This record gives sequence, C-alpha cells and structure tokens, in this order.
Amino acid sequence: MTPSDSNTNDLKKGLRICLWAAGATLLLACLKAYTGIVFDSEILVADAFHSYGDLLAISASGFGLWLASRKKSRRFPYGLYKAETLATFIIGLLIVWAGIEVLRDGYNKLFVCAALQKFPVFPASVSSIAVFAAYFIAKKERQVGRLINSQSLEANASESFLDIGTSLMVLCGIMLAYAKIPYVEGAIIIFIALLILKLGGQNIWRALLILLDANLDPLLQAEIEEKIQEFYGVKGVSKVMIRQAGPFKMIECKIETSPTLALYRAHELADKAEECIMTTYKHIDSVFIHVEPAKNNILSAIIPVHDINGLDSKVHGHFGRAPYFIILKISGTDVSIDDFYCNEFLKEKKHIGVKVIRAIIKNRLDLLFCSQIGEISFYMLKNNFVDIYKVEDSLSVQEVMEKYYNQQLPLITAPSHSLEESLAEQVSG
Repeated sequence: MTPSDSNTNDLKKGLRICLWAAGATLLLACLKAYTGIVFDSEILVADAFHSYGDLLAISASGFGLWLASRKKSRRFPYGLYKAETLATFIIGLLIVWAGIEVLRDGYNKLFVCAALQKFPVFPASVSSIAVFAAYFIAKKERQVGRLINSQSLEANASESFLDIGTSLMVLCGIMLAYAKIPYVEGAIIIFIALLILKLGGQNIWRALLILLDANLDPLLQAEIEEKIQEFYGVKGVSKVMIRQAGPFKMIECKIETSPTLALYRAHELADKAEECIMTTYKHIDSVFIHVEPAKNNILSAIIPVHDINGLDSKVHGHFGRAPYFIILKISGTDVSIDDFYCNEFLKEKKHIGVKVIRAIIKNRLDLLFCSQIGEISFYMLKNNFVDIYKVEDSLSVQEVMEKYYNQQLPLITAPSHSLEESLAEQVSG
C-alpha cells in the first residue's frame, strides 16, 4: 500500500466517524428540543440549539474529510487535504457563533428565575443522557482524530468534551430553576459560553496558521534536520520546511553534497533521506529533497604515507599496506593536519584495506589520495561518497596538495586490481 492509499484510508475512517457522530448528535438535539418544548424548559431548548450548532460543525468536518479523501488530480496535484483545514476554520466560526448564542441566553437568564411547579423528571433525564452521549462521542472523535491527525475531528472532540460540562451545567440549571435560586443558572451558562468562545477562537487561529503555511512543528523540523545530517555524503542541510495540509505534512529541504558526486549518486542520497523521513514519521504525505553542490565547505582528506613527517610525509604505494595515514582538513587553499592514523592491521593477511576503511570512515572522509587501491576498498569508499585521486608513489603530502589545487590529479574511476588479484597477492605474501 502506497502512502497516498494509506492517507486516503485514514481520511475515509475519519469520515465514517463524522457520519456516526452526526447521527448521534442529530438524535440528541431533537430529543432535547422536543423535551424542552413539551415540558417548558427554556434552558433545555437552548441546549438543543447548541447541539444543532455541533451538528453543523460535524457536518462541515465530514464534508472537509470527504473532499480531502478525493484522489489527486491534474487540477489538484497536491490533493484536497486543505479542505479539512478549511472545515476546521468553519467549525471554529460555528463554535464561536454557538458560544455567542449561549452567552446571550445566559445573560437573559441571569436575573430570571423560572417558575416550575413539578419536579422536571424528563428534562433532567434528557440532560443526564446527553452527558453520557457527549462523552462517548467525544472519546471516539478524539481517538480517531489523533490516529489520523485530523484537526477538524480533534476540534469536534474538544467541543464534545465541553458538551459534557454544558449538559452537566444544564442539569444543574434545571434543578436550580426548580429550587427557584436566582443568578446561578445564568452565571453557569455564561461561564460555559466563555469556554466555548475560547475553543472556537483557538480553532480559527490554528486553521489560519495552517492555511498560511506557518511552521507549527519546530521540534519535528529540528529532528529531521539532524537525521538528514547523519547521512554519509551530506555536507550540509538547509532549513527544513514543513507545510501542513489537512491532517498531513509535506516536507521540503535542500542538502549539500560533494560537487564531484555523480548525478545518479546524488539522487540515491536524496532517495535514502526521503525514505528515512517517510518511514520514521507518521502523517507525512510527501518529501522533496533538492541536492546542491557544497560551497565553501571544509573537506576531509586522507593519504597513505610511509612515515610521520608532517606535510613532508611521503605517499605509500598501496592503500591497505601503508604503515600510516595522514588525515587533512582542506578549507579553500588552506591545508592543516587533523590527525595521523597508525595502521594496526598490517600483521593480518586478509582484507587489510577494508578493515582500515572501517576504522577511519568515522572521520566522514571526502577525498583519498593514493597510487593504487583494491576492488573491495574502492567500492566501499565510493559507496560512502569518497572521491579517489591517483598520485605517484613517494610524493610528499605538500606536493600532492599542490597538484590537487592545480587540477593535475586524475580521478580513479576503477580499482587498481581485482579481488582475485588481491587474494593471490595475500596468498603469495
């Protein structure tokens, strides 16, 4: 299953939850309205009005998820994921509208005491049912919303959890109205209205940030930059850009690598980084990595030498059998010795070059200067994006660098000797 198919399935799962929640909310709103009218409970009628507002919000969310689940087309090559974000924005507006209506209703009841003669059994029972129904609706919406990273479903879940408090307050209001206690009913409704307004404002603000392509996840941005930097061959990472599209994220970034790296190898490096991001993080719809040649970068070079004598050290004729290696840092025309490495594998008979590479590769090498190199060592270094230049035996390190700056050193594009020749040499040795 491709990431696109998985994303579509997630959206359809969210759409099914919206349909289920819409049906349950509609039934609950009708029950509140009928009971409130029949038993002359204005606060229950107001709560029914609030539930109809929730129904509109859920319907908007479902419509947004339905649009987002449509397949990508020539007209919409990035999909319609932002339709879900637009639905979140609409939901925020509807929540604010519902909050204003509840606030108005609370203010109107602030100085009014309802004249109830009989104990309100049915209104109280309906409010109690509404508490449990709101809990189960909210729990399911939040569970699926977090699973598929749907902002509109999570917004609906937050509103449903507030409905629990609203229904409890309505229940208290019904009982307080029966007891003819003033002020409390209106004050409670006003408090709930303010919470609803805050929730609606938060949803509107988040949706606007997403539609304006704001970076809402700086921690993820830093993690991705660090993870890409770990890839051997990456010389630098430009700032990662994260674009939210509905429940999914789209990643873009630029990486720098060796200017001499072949085009197909640069694509391989980008593909590895893209695959790593797609498999490591959830809710990523696409990753685009642009590869550029590194500029003004400090290069790390290694040269097999006969002795330790600074830049006057002489080049050894064979990479694996050199007694020492000099590691250089090259910045423009400046060369400095970073370290010397003593070949601890000289007493061994097989695959000395391979063992040396495994020991020194941690230095994130860019260049190797040598006169000859075996097949396995050659391909290990090339797979780690190391450029290999051919130099004459017994040249000094200083002379090698002068030839390198003057572009007088040819690249080694094939191993000096095959694996069979290396094995034969080891047996004879």
